[in-house]
Amino acid sequence: MVTGNWKIKKRFWVLLLLFTSYQSPVTGSLLHAASWNELKGDHFIVYYEKDEAFAKQVVHSAETYYGRIADDLGYPRYSNFWQWDNRVKIYIYGTVEAFRKGTGEAEWSHGVAMYSKKEIRTYQSSDGFLDGILPHEITHLIFRDFVGLTGRVPIWIDEGVAQWEEPAKRALAIKVARWLIHTDKDLLLQDLTAKDPRAETDPEVVQHYYMQAISLVDYLIRKAGGKTFTEFCRALRDGKSLEEALRTTYRIETQWDLQEQWKKDVMGQPVTDELEVYART
Repeated sequence: MVTGNWKIKKRFWVLLLLFTSYQSPVTGSLLHAASWNELKGDHFIVYYEKDEAFAKQVVHSAETYYGRIADDLGYPRYSNFWQWDNRVKIYIYGTVEAFRKGTGEAEWSHGVAMYSKKEIRTYQSSDGFLDGILPHEITHLIFRDFVGLTGRVPIWIDEGVAQWEEPAKRALAIKVARWLIHTDKDLLLQDLTAKDPRAETDPEVVQHYYMQAISLVDYLIRKAGGKTFTEFCRALRDGKSLEEALRTTYRIETQWDLQEQWKKDVMGQPVTDELEVYART
């Protein structure tokens, strides 16, 4: 029994680590002059060093995610949106060493989105790129195209949306939230809104932040659909505070009310016995 619980814990902590792997937008320019091959899609240009077959997979997956993500979130795609000279550039380095040298990214980083340049950078062997990093970073770019780089959108909404578009994490959204609540690890929403996870030094706090972020976004979208969530984000973009936006779109009066409604919803959802065992250890 003890061994079983330990295995459950180990597996869940591996999953939790994935919630904080690719969150930081950066600015800058390519630091490494690589010899790039080029492959063009309707909305993306993939630059790669080695594997053309993988590059074709990336183009196909990116185009699929592009349509799905915009539809999921109800964001309008105007004429020539991300087409022609506006296409997003995806750079795939041949090795992790070339990626580090070319971007200056930290050792934990597997990919990065640059909002101002509409670029995504990663490397050939990056685990989970097609199913995780790629939809995550595309979502960041679509979301920021909609809400802009300024405004009053809390970081947890930006990161929650990006994770929600990763199939594996969306599937876990309710489960990890239930674990947070069971173990009293959830943050007060006021604290979540005020926190910048990039400045946090405690890795467990950062993990809990991202877990709660995706669950809250999941709840808001399930509660009233993508269209209402889009209206909520538009209100934030246009300068409303979080509570003003909640009142006008969801008829939720305060952050405290949102947190209580979220908890009630999460605790009312079915969960696996395995998670229940983990939550009680």
